[in-house]
Amino acid sequence: MNRQITRLAVTGVVLIGALIVATTYWQAWAAPGLVDRQDNALQRVAQFTVKRGRILARDGRTVLAGNVARRVEGRRLYFRRYPQRGLFAHAVGYSTEKRSRAGLERSQNDYLTASNENLGTVLDTTLDKLRGTTVEGNDLVVTLDPRGQRVARDALGGRCGAIVALEPRTGRVLVLVSSPSYDPNLVEGQYERIEQIRADCAPAAPLLNRATAGLYAPGSTFKVVTAAAAFESGRYRLESGFADPGYCEEYGKKVYNYFDQVLPSGYGNVTFLQAMQFSINSVFCNLGKQLGGLAILDQARRFGFYAKPPLETPEEERRASGLYERGRLFSPKDPNAVDPGRVAFGQERLLVTPLQMAMVAAAVANGGTLMRPHLVDRIVSPGGRTVRRTRPDAAGRAMAPETAADLTTMMKAVVAGGTATSAQIPGTVVAGKTGTAETGVRGVNTTSFIGFAPADKPRVAIAVILEQQSGTGGQTAAPLAKPVMQALLGLPSNP
Repeated sequence: MNRQITRLAVTGVVLIGALIVATTYWQAWAAPGLVDRQDNALQRVAQFTVKRGRILARDGRTVLAGNVARRVEGRRLYFRRYPQRGLFAHAVGYSTEKRSRAGLERSQNDYLTASNENLGTVLDTTLDKLRGTTVEGNDLVVTLDPRGQRVARDALGGRCGAIVALEPRTGRVLVLVSSPSYDPNLVEGQYERIEQIRADCAPAAPLLNRATAGLYAPGSTFKVVTAAAAFESGRYRLESGFADPGYCEEYGKKVYNYFDQVLPSGYGNVTFLQAMQFSINSVFCNLGKQLGGLAILDQARRFGFYAKPPLETPEEERRASGLYERGRLFSPKDPNAVDPGRVAFGQERLLVTPLQMAMVAAAVANGGTLMRPHLVDRIVSPGGRTVRRTRPDAAGRAMAPETAADLTTMMKAVVAGGTATSAQIPGTVVAGKTGTAETGVRGVNTTSFIGFAPADKPRVAIAVILEQQSGTGGQTAAPLAKPVMQALLGLPSNP
């Protein structure tokens, strides 16, 4: 009998121990993972009892995401409403019961629902629960500028592509527009209307954030990276001379200058500055062969290539820029595994995001220092206390200040009298570079522009990338950058 009692006691202790271990696991270690799981429906419904924090634009007044209260089976639940509809959709995202979350609504969910571990938030939430009052989340104030965002959206119109603008000195994202967009208010109950969206590209993919996850051949905008590698090597200056017969030879074949140049048949003897001003492919092709493809890619890494930009949006909504092969990022170790000539003028297997190219322009504008881009300016408690503020943070030095100064001189010449004259702003000096990348379909290009203004005291850096265009970067992308820069600089728009 005593032996049976002993066995029963031991079994009971083991079961209690297992229960304690399991409970501790699910409550302490597994809980964060469960909260983040997209299919955790019970957790999502429970969070709708929380009065979710608002998402506000840079001005602190324009509401990008708010709430509407409803009674459901006797419970007061709060559902999201997006007053700006599609204007901020790709950055803000959505929060729904059935389709979960995207954008900042997902990545900043803990702050928005007051479930973050900040001491002040924990105390506020605990007091709300003890009093039996509704738990209120923290507000997010983002860096996006309402006027600039609207002007960028209107500039894109029906074109497929994206516009990103940064503040070079701080890394603040001032504009992030992807086209086509969608109305996040439709995600929950009228999703079929989003699926019916059509655009001048196929597929339209309105839910894709082209600004951070769209991958495009950069074309000649990448020549800024190649020129940076050339200056950093110490072997080239603005006055360095090159011969342009209208083509360069690679692997026994001629690579011709592209038609966006004034003289595709050849400029003859030119300086390095002129080669950038008129976007002469043959010069950059030969330059690439002299520098080597790996050296150019190493310079690209200093601008942030081969890593996902450290933005606050969900990781799966951001892509790294670099060489791609079979849909995957490709980092060659063998110099013979990459075509240096075509890499140098932004073709080969290079793919970039608009955000990454805005970072390239911002690093040049900031004297060579690359700042980490960020969308969240500050997080504010329901009582108005600042829970967290994002401080400017340098990601590293992309190039020497002297290199940035030389690139600025080049890019000013591009806008003043080169391929980007359509980006000129009266009374303001603009620096920039156009790009026209072939897509493999005759007459269909990916066009782009990167730049910053005012060139001597930059306050705005910008990237514009457009899909399936028949013209050049100077004809299609550069004109779109102009009104956005004017809006962000507080300048009147000019025809």
